[in-house]
Amino acid sequence: LPLVGALVAGSLGGIERGHRGQPAGFRTHALLALTAAMLMVGANHQYDWINAATPESVVRIDPVRMAHGILTGVGFLCGGVIFRQGYSVHGLTTAASLWTTSALGVMFGMGMWSVAIGGTVLSLIVLAVLRTVDGWLPQQQVAEVTIRYKREGAPDAAEIRQRLSALGLSPSPFSNRLIKKGELIEHGATVRCGSLKQIDALALAL
Repeated sequence: LPLVGALVAGSLGGIERGHRGQPAGFRTHALLALTAAMLMVGANHQYDWINAATPESVVRIDPVRMAHGILTGVGFLCGGVIFRQGYSVHGLTTAASLWTTSALGVMFGMGMWSVAIGGTVLSLIVLAVLRTVDGWLPQQQVAEVTIRYKREGAPDAAEIRQRLSALGLSPSPFSNRLIKKGELIEHGATVRCGSLKQIDALALAL
């Protein structure tokens, strides 16, 4: 029963991640939860590993060490689904769901049914329901803007900054450089905005 419970819990989380097109989906989450549960069930029955002639006074059972090993190993797996693209970091939620799935497997393996089932329900609420709530919350967008002009008659950084401010964009300090053997001048900055529509307005203005 602990293995079946862990398999179901991991599969449900994996279905949600797979539906979102994430790299760690249905089978990854299912296997992770199942493996964590198997290891914890084995750790809880260590007496079955030991020869009957072994004195009980020398036997020390510590399932917590197994749980620590599981969560440490999951850290390497989570690192494989996180990647950075420009200023955006992807895969953090999937990594967190893998970590949660391993914890659920540990709970099922230990037979803590109320915590395991409650954790499964709450994790699904966080992944599926709170995603909608997150979309409603005000968020600040960040974009990297690079503008290149022919060197003759090109506006200076102050004028570019003024144009950005007029569109409601808040730029960081500008970088300025000459490229193409001095034929072009390039202004670059990271800008913060309330909506990507402001970036579209900048592109249209340029």
